[in-house]
Amino acid sequence: MELKVCKFGGTSMADGNVILNAAKIVSADVSRRYVVVSAPGKRFGGDVKVTDLLIALYDAYERADRATFEKVFEKIEGRFLGIEKELGSDLKMRKTLDTVKNEVLSGAGRDYCVSRGEFLAAQIMSEILHVPFVDATEFVRFDERGILKEETYSLAARVLANYPRAVIPGFYGLGADGKVKTFSRGGGDISGAVVARGVNADLYENWTDVSGFYACDPRIVDAPKCIEELSYRELRELSYMGANVLHSDCIFPVKSAGIPIRICNTFRPEDKGTYIVPAIKRRVGDTVVTGIAGKTGFTTIGIEKSMMNAEIGFARKVLSVIEKHGVSLEHLPSGIDSMSIVIDNTFLQEKEIERIVEEIEAAVSLDRIYVHENVALIATVGHGMAKSIGTSARLFKALSEAGINVNMIDQGSSELNIIVGVDAKDCNACIRAIYHEFFN
Repeated sequence: MELKVCKFGGTSMADGNVILNAAKIVSADVSRRYVVVSAPGKRFGGDVKVTDLLIALYDAYERADRATFEKVFEKIEGRFLGIEKELGSDLKMRKTLDTVKNEVLSGAGRDYCVSRGEFLAAQIMSEILHVPFVDATEFVRFDERGILKEETYSLAARVLANYPRAVIPGFYGLGADGKVKTFSRGGGDISGAVVARGVNADLYENWTDVSGFYACDPRIVDAPKCIEELSYRELRELSYMGANVLHSDCIFPVKSAGIPIRICNTFRPEDKGTYIVPAIKRRVGDTVVTGIAGKTGFTTIGIEKSMMNAEIGFARKVLSVIEKHGVSLEHLPSGIDSMSIVIDNTFLQEKEIERIVEEIEAAVSLDRIYVHENVALIATVGHGMAKSIGTSARLFKALSEAGINVNMIDQGSSELNIIVGVDAKDCNACIRAIYHEFFN
């Protein structure tokens, strides 16, 4: 019999009614044997996610602001007691919440506090489905650097072999210090992938509030095409560049086992969704481009130096300055006498860019160095691009006709993507122009 792992996101756990809907989806297919859940998300516009409330709770604890702590905890308590009431079941939520509160006040730590949304949501789903609750700390392991350990998968296999069915909280596991440790935000998707690999699932279903992966953000282009199938690599490229349907790192656990992922809509379970598979064989007539995604918040340092290519160690000296500041390098497009260093602003402290420029100038002799702030990167992704003549010409023609100036171009060596850098104000217009060129 086929074995499926289902992961339900925050919108699928937002209140009692949608939790019942999620439980109905699980019960409709006996092959859906393992369920991973996120913390309750927003119920409506302007609502606050439970995880954000838990972050605020811990911040109040750290400030020793007991009044704010109690006020925030009251909101968290209200969410879970409200879910319990909507479900019409005695889930012992008040007692469990009191335990969580006392643990936080006793110094259990930030990750413990922030992960309790998933912990409580999984207990609720466990009771509704009448399926055992298995805590993620029983098999998810992180090393001293906070990186998922390889032993996690064999542990998951051994632990879950004892449970024909189970509900597991996403987003966290056990750190090297024996305490609760979380993934990065959105890491519940990774948890689902970990379980899928651990039990050698035939399919990993990721249930969310959209009917699949769209060719671009529907907030930018009206009714964009829903992609029926894309490869692991295409998902990585699009997710990294801002397509936030699925956490890009969730590919790694399932990749080695070749487990496909299906993105499904909890509120429209009859929709086909999008399948993410190891590789795709493109057919004649298929769309050249799979999708377009972009995000703002980058800074570019431009460097010009005659005969740069002949100067041994030039790039190393420049990049050592970036490394010294603990800054992550995003892209490094270059020419024979020029180099552009693209940096995510998330890694930059106030005024740090000025210090970096000064240190680069001190490290190497330059003809010119300049900084371009407020940069957006837009990635056009697709396996079909590699063998389609004129793709770049069409792309840049579309941007020219839209009056968009391109500041930077970076094409991956695999020809899977073309990345352009534009002014942040042109980000959405750039995505629209590329989409309409290839999909209309």
